Amino acid sequence: MKEKRQKKFSLFPYLLRYLPHYLLGIVVLWQVDRASLYIPQYTGEIVDGLTRGGFGFEQVKPLLLNILLAGLVMMFGRFGWRYFIIGASRGIEYRMRNDLFAHIETLSARFFNSHKTGDLMAHFTNDLQAVRMAVGMAVITTFDAVVMTGMVLAKMITDVDPQLTLLAFVPLILVAVGCYFYGIEAKKRQTRRQEAFSHLSDKVQESLAGIRVLKAFVQEDADFDAFERASVNSMEKNLSVVRLRAVFGPALDAVTGLSLLLTLLLGGKMVLNGQVTTGQFVAFNAYIGMLVWPMIACGDCINTFSQAAAAYQRIAAIFREQPDIVDAPGTTDADNEGSSKEDSQKAGSLSLSGEIRLNHLTFTYPDGELPVLKDVSLHIRSGETLGVLGRTGSGKSSLADLLLRVYDCEQGMLLLDGMPIDQIPLAVLHRDMAYVPQDNFLFSDTLEENIAFGLEERIQDHPEIRENIRRAARAACIHDNIMDFPEDYLTLVGERGVTLSGGQKQRSSIARALLKDSSVLILDDSLSAVDTDTEEQILENLMELRKGKTTILIAHRISTLQQADHIAVLMDGELTEYGTHEELIALGGFYAHINERQQLEQQLKELG
Repeated sequence: MKEKRQKKFSLFPYLLRYLPHYLLGIVVLWQVDRASLYIPQYTGEIVDGLTRGGFGFEQVKPLLLNILLAGLVMMFGRFGWRYFIIGASRGIEYRMRNDLFAHIETLSARFFNSHKTGDLMAHFTNDLQAVRMAVGMAVITTFDAVVMTGMVLAKMITDVDPQLTLLAFVPLILVAVGCYFYGIEAKKRQTRRQEAFSHLSDKVQESLAGIRVLKAFVQEDADFDAFERASVNSMEKNLSVVRLRAVFGPALDAVTGLSLLLTLLLGGKMVLNGQVTTGQFVAFNAYIGMLVWPMIACGDCINTFSQAAAAYQRIAAIFREQPDIVDAPGTTDADNEGSSKEDSQKAGSLSLSGEIRLNHLTFTYPDGELPVLKDVSLHIRSGETLGVLGRTGSGKSSLADLLLRVYDCEQGMLLLDGMPIDQIPLAVLHRDMAYVPQDNFLFSDTLEENIAFGLEERIQDHPEIRENIRRAARAACIHDNIMDFPEDYLTLVGERGVTLSGGQKQRSSIARALLKDSSVLILDDSLSAVDTDTEEQILENLMELRKGKTTILIAHRISTLQQADHIAVLMDGELTEYGTHEELIALGGFYAHINERQQLEQQLKELG
C-alpha cells in the first residue's frame, strides 16, 4: 500500500478566497449599526425639545430628515451586507461541496466498504449547510453583537449617564458565563443530532434502493418499524437540542428584562431628580432595547457555531481519508502535480499491449485474515483469451480487482507488459482496461449515454459516435431489444437500470465495454443472465472483435469458456488446473466434472 502525503483540511483557504467580500460586508454592516445608533439620539432630542416648549416643525424637520436618512442607510446597508457576506458563505459552501465530492471520488474501495451512502449524503447536505451558516449568518450576528454592544454602551455612557449604564449592564455579565457552559453542552448535543440524521438518511436511501426486495419478501412492516426507530432517534436528538435552547432563550429574556426593570426604577428616579432629561431617558430605554438583539444573537451564535463545529469535524474526517491506491513515487503521470511536459507526453504515449504475468500471486484483503489467492502463477500473452472457472469464493473476482488495482498486492507479483502493475499510471491502467462487473451498474440516463459512458468524447460534441454505439450494441446482442423500446436509444433506464431485465443490463454493460475497445477486457460472470443461444452469439462477436487484444472471461458456465486459448481453474484461491478446454477435459478433474454435469443439465432441459 502506497502512502500519500496527508493534507490537513482547513477552512482558511476558503475564507481567504472571499476575504474582500467579508471586509466589504463588515464595513457595510458597521455603517448600518452606526446609523441605527442615531435614531434613539434624534428621538430623544425631539422629546426634549417638545418638553421644553418652543420647539416647532422647523426645529423638528431636520431631526426627522436625519432619522429618515439613517433609515435609508440601514435599508440599503442590510442588502449590502447580505450580498457580500451571505454571498461569500454560499460560495464557500459551493466550493467545499465540489472539493468534497472530488476528494471522495479519489478514495479507494476500503473507504466505501466502511461508509454508508446515506451517511455520506448527510455530509453533502446537513453538514455543509451547518458550516455555511457559521461562515455566513453567524459571522454577521457575532460581529453585530460585539460591535453593537460596544457602540450602544459607549453612547449610553457619553450621552446619558455612566452610573445608569453600569447598573443596566451588570446583569448582562451573567449572559457571558451562561454562554460558555451553553456552548459546551450544545456542541455535544449537536454532534449526536447530526449522527442521528446521518443514520436516518442512510436508512431511507437503503430502503428505497432495495424497495423491490422489500416487497418481494413482504418486509414492508418490518422495514417501517426500523425506519420508525431511526426517525424516533433523530427526533429525540433534535428535541434534546431544542430543550437546551428552550432553557437558554428564556434565560436570556429574563436577564434582558432585569436590565430593563433596573433602568425603569433607577432611571425614572433620576429623571424626577433632574439628573437626566426625559429625552435622555427615552433614548436610554431605546438603547436598552437595542441590547436585546445582541443578547439573543449571542445564544444563536453559540448554537450555530456548535452545530458547525460538529459538522466541520465530520467533514474534516472525510478530507483526512487518503486513497490506498495511488501512483507510485516517480510514476510518469500527466495528472501528477509538478510533472514535467516531457513526463506528461511520455504518460500520454504509454499504452498497454495486454501481456499479463502472475508471479506466485498471494493476496489477502486488508480487513481479512486468510488469503483469497494463494501462490497463483500465470502468463497471459498479449492478444490471448483466458477463461477463469471456480466455485463461488474461489478468488475469481479478487483476481479482477487486482488487475484493476481496486486493491494492491505485493510488488512484483502482478506484471503488465513486464512492468509491476503499481509502476503503471492509474490513468493509463484504467484507460486501457475495460471491465464488466457481476453487479452491472447503469446510471439513471438514456441507454445511449450509458453505453457511451467510457468514452472521453461526449455525444453532443461528436454525433458520429452514435454509429459506434449501435455497432457495439449489435455485438452485445442488445440492439434489437433497444429498438423495441418506444424511444430506442434515448430510453431512460431509471435508477441503477431498474427498468431493464438482468440480461438487458448485462448486455448493455458489455456494449459499454466493447465500445471502449481497450487493450484488456475483463468480463466477470457477465453472461450469466442471458440464454445459451444469445451467449453463443455474443462470444462469437467477442472473438471476432477482440482479435489481437487480451480478454479475460470469468464464468461458471463451461460454454462461456471453452473457446478461450487457456482456462484457469481456481479452488479455494489456488490454481488447480490450467490448459485448453480439450486438455482439461482429458485431465478428468474438476473442470471435466463441471462440464459433464452442465451438459447433462442441458440435455434434461432440452428433453423437458
